[in-house]
Amino acid sequence: MQYLGIEYEIKNLPELDKGFIPMGVWMNAYEKQAKNPVTIAVEAANGRIVKRETAIIADGQHDAADERYLERLVKFLLWSVGGNRVRISGADAIAARLAGVYAPGGARAFDAQFMDDVFESGFRLEASAQGDMPASTHTAVSIGGHLEGCRIGFDAGGSDRKVSAVIDGECVYSEEVVWHPKTTADPTYHFNEIVTAFRTAASHMPRVDAIGVSSAGVFVGNSPMVSSLFLKVPREQRAFVKDIYNEAARKIGDGSVPIAVANDGDVTALAGAMELKTGSVMGFAMGTSEAVGYVNEEGNILGWFNELAFAPVDLSESAMQDEWSGDQGVGCKYFSQDAVVKLAPAAGITLAETLTPAEKLKAVQKLLESGWDAAAGIYRSIGVYLAHTLALYEKFYGIRHLLVLGRVVSGEGGKLIISSCEAVLKDEYPQLYERVQIILPDEQSRRVGQSVAAASLPEAIH
Repeated sequence: MQYLGIEYEIKNLPELDKGFIPMGVWMNAYEKQAKNPVTIAVEAANGRIVKRETAIIADGQHDAADERYLERLVKFLLWSVGGNRVRISGADAIAARLAGVYAPGGARAFDAQFMDDVFESGFRLEASAQGDMPASTHTAVSIGGHLEGCRIGFDAGGSDRKVSAVIDGECVYSEEVVWHPKTTADPTYHFNEIVTAFRTAASHMPRVDAIGVSSAGVFVGNSPMVSSLFLKVPREQRAFVKDIYNEAARKIGDGSVPIAVANDGDVTALAGAMELKTGSVMGFAMGTSEAVGYVNEEGNILGWFNELAFAPVDLSESAMQDEWSGDQGVGCKYFSQDAVVKLAPAAGITLAETLTPAEKLKAVQKLLESGWDAAAGIYRSIGVYLAHTLALYEKFYGIRHLLVLGRVVSGEGGKLIISSCEAVLKDEYPQLYERVQIILPDEQSRRVGQSVAAASLPEAIH
């Protein structure tokens, strides 16, 4: 097959999406022809710098491929690593054009604004001389695994909040409560719900020594700089939101209980690492969106964003558009309930427009349970997406264990996704198939493991 003048080989395409162009497959083919060195540095205001050495063809015949390659690679690095400054050495003309793409009004203005919201330092993308490129900084952080004492583990989900009381690593109480953070503008609602959850867990222990929180969003310290949970909260009340978890912890005990907050994807990966007693674990959740976390070989997190819902996986220019970022071919449309909804028409399944995406997912799951092979094709297709995307992610992360979670993989659908993924890996990526263990945890172990992992986040205890 061919894309932008680059020939690439692929054996397995999703049965319901024959136009899919796996980014990793095309990148591999492109890179075999690329000989002119390029360096990309992604810098964050907190001092973290991640560099990646690559190359472009730069022969005058593949200009479109060169620009597409660098544009997608920069995009992937931004959402994988996170940063407010990108420097590119060895491709000045492309860097200049990309600077316009990330400027206000440009195609990637959303990405630039997001990074500014997190680091509060503006956003820049610029060409740089090789001699001016900064060195990478080591950012891995030891997190979690602290089980001693009486701890609260809180999991702030988009539709329900879970809290557990954990004593010396054993969950002695757990509850789930429905809440509506994404549709509530008043941040005092969020605050009161969080405090109520903390107090409920505290009532089941003789004391509280530490509090750990697993929450959607990007965090600097314990502050949610950007989080879908506070989507409706006005920007002028952002200062309140930034301190919401710290302030809630002050309502417990004598007000000095230590608290640690981490992205829910990283906590999922941490839970897997604690259960498996090993590292190189990626947690991969398919629910309302795609959520990813990663624990390295030493059992530490990298301090990266891992917001791969916005990272590209499909180069097809007819790929579905993400409504939030405005981009096409990004992960959230391939590994979430949106993926199921997107593929339903190709499977000959009509879903009422009055249904929410979550209700549409349930409708397809019921069709699958009733034996409709058309519904099964949706999950087999997602499994093919997953195999090719795992090969892409493995270029940036050292993955040895993949924990696949979320409502999309519940029931028979999850089994179909995993079996389809493994079949493609065995056929097209045999070394990856041998190296990576794909795990579909049962719901009970996931819930308990997640709460214990969250509770284990703070090192110091009260």
